[in-house]
Amino acid sequence: MKKIRLVCVGKLKPFFRDGCSEYLKRLKSTYDITVCEIPEQPTIKKECDEILKRAGGYVALLDVNGEQVTSESFAAMLRFEHERRDEITFVIGGAEGVDERVRSSATKLVSFGRVTYSHQLARLLLFEQLYRAMTIIKGVPYHK
Repeated sequence: MKKIRLVCVGKLKPFFRDGCSEYLKRLKSTYDITVCEIPEQPTIKKECDEILKRAGGYVALLDVNGEQVTSESFAAMLRFEHERRDEITFVIGGAEGVDERVRSSATKLVSFGRVTYSHQLARLLLFEQLYRAMTIIKGVPYHK
Protein backbone atom coordinates (compact mmCIF):
# COMPACT_ATOMS: atom_id res chain seq x y z
CA MET A 1 0.00 0.00 0.00
CA LYS A 2 1.33 3.43 -0.92
CA LYS A 3 1.95 5.89 1.90
CA ILE A 4 1.05 9.52 2.31
CA ARG A 5 2.36 11.56 5.21
CA LEU A 6 0.89 14.94 6.16
CA VAL A 7 3.05 17.20 8.27
CA CYS A 8 0.83 19.99 9.56
CA VAL A 9 1.17 22.76 12.10
CA GLY A 10 -1.68 23.15 14.57
CA LYS A 11 -4.66 21.15 15.71
CA LEU A 12 -7.96 21.14 13.89
CA LYS A 13 -11.16 22.61 15.25
CA PRO A 14 -14.05 20.12 15.35
CA PHE A 15 -15.64 21.31 12.09
CA PHE A 16 -12.43 20.70 10.12
CA ARG A 17 -11.57 17.53 12.05
CA ASP A 18 -14.92 15.96 11.10
CA GLY A 19 -14.40 16.72 7.42
CA CYS A 20 -10.82 15.44 7.42
CA SER A 21 -11.91 12.27 9.25
CA GLU A 22 -14.53 11.56 6.60
CA TYR A 23 -12.01 11.84 3.76
CA LEU A 24 -9.46 9.84 5.74
CA LYS A 25 -11.96 6.96 6.03
CA ARG A 26 -12.50 7.05 2.26
CA LEU A 27 -8.77 7.14 1.51
CA LYS A 28 -7.73 4.31 3.86
CA SER A 29 -8.70 1.64 1.32
CA THR A 30 -6.00 2.88 -1.05
CA TYR A 31 -3.41 4.76 1.00
CA ASP A 32 -1.68 4.33 4.33
CA ILE A 33 -2.01 7.90 5.63
CA THR A 34 -0.15 9.32 8.60
CA VAL A 35 -0.92 12.78 9.96
CA CYS A 36 1.82 14.37 12.02
CA GLU A 37 0.49 17.43 13.86
CA ILE A 38 3.10 19.84 15.08
CA PRO A 39 1.95 22.06 17.95
CA GLU A 40 1.94 25.77 17.18
CA GLN A 41 5.21 27.32 18.35
CA PRO A 42 6.05 30.85 19.47
CA THR A 43 8.09 31.47 16.29
CA ILE A 44 8.03 30.37 12.65
CA LYS A 45 11.62 29.21 13.03
CA LYS A 46 10.65 26.72 15.76
CA GLU A 47 7.68 25.45 13.73
CA CYS A 48 9.91 25.02 10.71
CA ASP A 49 12.56 23.20 12.76
CA GLU A 50 9.85 20.68 13.68
CA ILE A 51 8.62 20.42 10.07
CA LEU A 52 12.14 19.74 8.80
CA LYS A 53 12.60 16.95 11.38
CA ARG A 54 9.51 15.14 10.06
CA ALA A 55 9.46 15.83 6.32
CA GLY A 56 11.73 13.76 4.12
CA GLY A 57 11.87 12.12 0.73
CA TYR A 58 9.45 13.57 -1.80
CA VAL A 59 7.97 16.64 -0.12
CA ALA A 60 5.13 18.68 -1.59
CA LEU A 61 4.62 21.96 0.26
CA LEU A 62 1.26 23.68 -0.02
CA ASP A 63 2.24 27.24 -0.86
CA VAL A 64 0.23 30.10 -2.36
CA ASN A 65 3.18 30.81 -4.70
CA GLY A 66 3.54 27.20 -5.80
CA GLU A 67 2.51 25.65 -9.09
CA GLN A 68 -1.23 25.95 -9.53
CA VAL A 69 -2.61 22.49 -10.14
CA THR A 70 -5.84 21.17 -11.53
CA SER A 71 -7.40 18.12 -9.95
CA GLU A 72 -6.26 16.08 -12.94
CA SER A 73 -2.65 17.32 -12.78
CA PHE A 74 -2.59 16.74 -9.02
CA ALA A 75 -3.79 13.16 -9.59
CA ALA A 76 -1.15 12.69 -12.30
CA MET A 77 1.57 13.92 -9.92
CA LEU A 78 0.37 11.58 -7.17
CA ARG A 79 0.27 8.60 -9.53
CA PHE A 80 3.68 9.41 -11.07
CA GLU A 81 5.43 9.89 -7.74
CA HIS A 82 3.89 6.75 -6.23
CA GLU A 83 5.18 4.78 -9.21
CA ARG A 84 8.68 5.95 -8.25
CA ARG A 85 8.50 5.76 -4.43
CA ASP A 86 6.36 4.40 -1.64
CA GLU A 87 5.79 7.60 0.33
CA ILE A 88 4.90 11.18 -0.45
CA THR A 89 4.93 13.87 2.23
CA PHE A 90 2.67 16.91 2.10
CA VAL A 91 3.49 19.88 4.32
CA ILE A 92 1.09 22.57 5.52
CA GLY A 93 2.62 25.38 7.54
CA GLY A 94 0.99 27.21 10.40
CA ALA A 95 -0.87 30.50 10.54
CA GLU A 96 2.34 32.43 9.80
CA GLY A 97 3.43 30.14 6.95
CA VAL A 98 6.91 28.62 6.61
CA ASP A 99 10.40 29.99 6.25
CA GLU A 100 12.74 29.71 3.28
CA ARG A 101 14.43 26.60 4.69
CA VAL A 102 11.21 24.61 4.38
CA ARG A 103 10.39 26.12 1.00
CA SER A 104 13.83 25.30 -0.43
CA SER A 105 13.85 21.77 1.02
CA ALA A 106 10.54 20.89 -0.67
CA THR A 107 10.63 18.86 -3.85
CA LYS A 108 7.56 20.65 -5.18
CA LEU A 109 5.49 23.70 -4.24
CA VAL A 110 1.79 23.13 -4.86
CA SER A 111 -0.92 25.78 -4.90
CA PHE A 112 -4.67 25.24 -4.79
CA GLY A 113 -5.14 28.83 -5.97
CA ARG A 114 -3.77 32.30 -5.40
CA VAL A 115 -5.88 32.98 -2.33
CA THR A 116 -4.61 32.28 1.18
CA TYR A 117 -6.44 29.61 3.17
CA SER A 118 -6.20 29.06 6.90
CA HIS A 119 -3.96 26.10 7.68
CA GLN A 120 -7.03 24.23 8.95
CA LEU A 121 -8.98 24.78 5.74
CA ALA A 122 -5.89 23.96 3.68
CA ARG A 123 -5.73 20.56 5.37
CA LEU A 124 -9.38 19.86 4.58
CA LEU A 125 -8.82 20.95 0.96
CA LEU A 126 -5.78 18.70 0.71
CA PHE A 127 -7.77 15.71 1.98
CA GLU A 128 -10.53 16.46 -0.51
CA GLN A 129 -8.03 16.75 -3.37
CA LEU A 130 -6.31 13.52 -2.33
CA TYR A 131 -9.68 11.76 -2.40
CA ARG A 132 -10.55 13.34 -5.73
CA ALA A 133 -7.15 12.29 -7.11
CA MET A 134 -7.72 8.73 -5.93
CA THR A 135 -11.05 8.60 -7.78
CA ILE A 136 -9.45 10.02 -10.93
CA ILE A 137 -6.64 7.45 -10.76
CA LYS A 138 -9.14 4.61 -10.21
CA GLY A 139 -11.49 5.92 -12.89
CA VAL A 140 -14.54 6.29 -10.67
CA PRO A 141 -16.95 9.19 -11.30
CA TYR A 142 -16.58 11.34 -8.14
CA HIS A 143 -14.49 13.98 -9.90
CA LYS A 144 -17.22 14.89 -12.43
